Parts: sequence; C-alpha cells; structure tokens
Amino acid sequence: MNKRGDGMSIGDGTRAVRAGLPDPVKYEPTLPGPVFAAHYHLPGEPAGPYTYGRDENPTWTHLERAISELEAPGEPAETVVFASGMAAISAVAFSQLRAGDAIVLPDDGYQALPLLRERLEAYGVTVRTAPTAADAQLHVLEGARLLWIETPSNPGLDVCDIRRLVREAHAAGALVAVDNTLATPLGQRPLELGADFSVASDTKGMTGHGDILLGHVTSVNPELTAGVRRWRKVVGAIPGPMEAWLAHRSLATLQLRVDRQCAGALILARALEARADIDGLRYPGLPGDPSYRIASQQMRRFGSVVSFVLPDREWAERFLDGLLLVDDATSFGGVRSTAERRGRWGGDAVPEGFIRFSVGAEDPEDLVADVLRALDEAAP
Repeated sequence: MNKRGDGMSIGDGTRAVRAGLPDPVKYEPTLPGPVFAAHYHLPGEPAGPYTYGRDENPTWTHLERAISELEAPGEPAETVVFASGMAAISAVAFSQLRAGDAIVLPDDGYQALPLLRERLEAYGVTVRTAPTAADAQLHVLEGARLLWIETPSNPGLDVCDIRRLVREAHAAGALVAVDNTLATPLGQRPLELGADFSVASDTKGMTGHGDILLGHVTSVNPELTAGVRRWRKVVGAIPGPMEAWLAHRSLATLQLRVDRQCAGALILARALEARADIDGLRYPGLPGDPSYRIASQQMRRFGSVVSFVLPDREWAERFLDGLLLVDDATSFGGVRSTAERRGRWGGDAVPEGFIRFSVGAEDPEDLVADVLRALDEAAP
C-alpha cells in the first residue's frame, strides 16, 4: 500500500480527494503543477514515457490515473483524456469501426451524435438507432460491431439496463460503450457492469465549474485502450496541460459537489411534482419516475439534471427570464445551477416548452423558492 491508498477499502470522497496523486516527495507539491512541454530531453534511443507533447504529458498521466481509480477502483483500468467530450466519443467510434461495420446509437442521445452518424456513414459504416427506454437498442443489435449506450439519456433522462445490454451485445459479438457523462463515476460505473468503454464529457459534472473543455475514455482492455490512444495521436485531440491540471484539481471536490447536486435535484423534483403547470417531469431518483426501477439497480447517485415541460415556448422563456439564482445556459453538472429551453437548438426531439434544469450547489431551499416563484410569475 502506498500513500495514495491503493489496496485499501475507501469511500468515494476519500478516493476523489486522493485519486491520481503521485507518491510524496520531500519539498514537492502534493499535486505537481502543469507541465508545458512540446518536447523533452531525449538523448539516445527514444525509450521512456515522455518523448513528444502530442503523445504524452506528465500532467495527463496524473489525471488519467485519477480517473481510472474513480471509474474502476481496484481494477487495472486505463484512461485516455481528450480535448473535449466529442473528441472522446469520436475516438471510440473511429478507432473501433471500419467500412462495412455497423454501430447502434441511441436516437434520443446527445445532440451532436447525428454529426457523428453523418461522418460514420460517409466512411461506409452502417448506423442504426433506437430509443434508450425499454432497452430498445437490442432490437437493432444483430450484426453490429459497437453498441453505444447513453444512460441516463440527455436530455430526456431515460435509462436502459446496462447489464442486460452488455450481456446481449457481447453474446452477439459487439463491443459496448457507455456515455456516463450525466451520472459520473460516482453515480454509476459502467465498467463494473460489464461495458468495454466508459466515456464522458468531463466538461460537465466531473470538473463541475463550467470553465474546462475535456473528455475521457476508460477501459480495462489494454488492446482497446491502445487503439483509442493511437487515435488521439493521429488526430491530435489532446487536452492542454493547464486544463488537465485544473481538472485533476477539481476532482478533489467531486463527491462533495455530486452529493450536494443530487440531493438538491431530488428536492427540486419533489417540489415540482405538485405543480399543475408543468408536464413530463423526469428525474431518475423519483420513485414514481419511469426510469427509477432500473436506475436504482445500477446507479449509486441519480445525477444533477431534472427535466420538465411547460405549456409552450413563450411560457418557458418567461420562466427562464424570471429566475434569479439560475443561469440561462447550456451544459450541465456545474456548481451554479443552469437551465435552458432545450428546443432552441433544434437537434432534440422535445416539445418547445421542454426545460433541462441542472441543479448546482446552492442551498436547496433558496433554489426551490426561486424556481417556484419564477413559475408563478411565468403563468399568463
């Protein structure tokens, strides 16, 4: 056992605080600062971990080890960090698929997935889609090389049974990648549920302050990881060392942030249940939610996002304009609450009055009071 606590049975908060830290060295900082280097001293043969800045960086190494410890405690997992969540998503798809292969995507997933589909089809990959709910992707799985799961889905918050989909996909010869952005590794661990890849946009809950673009891919299969790492080298989708250092710094508060956000999200969802002016309330942690049964079997925390529908576009915009403690902004998972009328982007199959609400770290009673007041004032 070293000073990072390897081999110990520790809680999520302890792991988040200590994840990825190097062994202590006298007079050195606990978390070394970012390394800004395009190249390194390299006499003789180019052997060793650091040769050129597009390939590796010590700051990435610390962050990748930290994320691996969170994604798969006690397992020999490897993580590859990227400049954004879409870079991570693209790396899995393009490192694993060839012309003639097939991939199954959710048709209710992240808004940029249609852009990925367009590129894959241009390269000769067959793309099939199905909804997240009711494990519907299983119906179009036959012959696929890769199954892409997003659970809970963004923005609809539907949930699928990861264990079941992994079991069926592996039996059919397909790999499984899970977009775990909304849950974070503290909410669910796809690799423990059998998935081949756990992927996330760390722009959101993992770093939690709305000031970093970052993504990662984690796997316990070294061959799969090597393919993803090779793809990063080819396309150069690397994170800056400052962003990687800030991300690692932010992980120390992950458990504090996520617990606060999840508790606040549940309180808000319960307050909204009694409102007659909203429809389609969704939060996987509500016992009455359609996703609750499966979510409670595979999730340890239910996330920061609540969604609901107001009667029309104008009503929704009045509500958003009336909020005092909530920013009208896209993305989610930050310490400051955000909300938006998701239909304004045009890429999600949602009603015009659909609201995606990301609960931050404000006092829940203050946030609920602000939301209820803004709803009252938004009514015609």
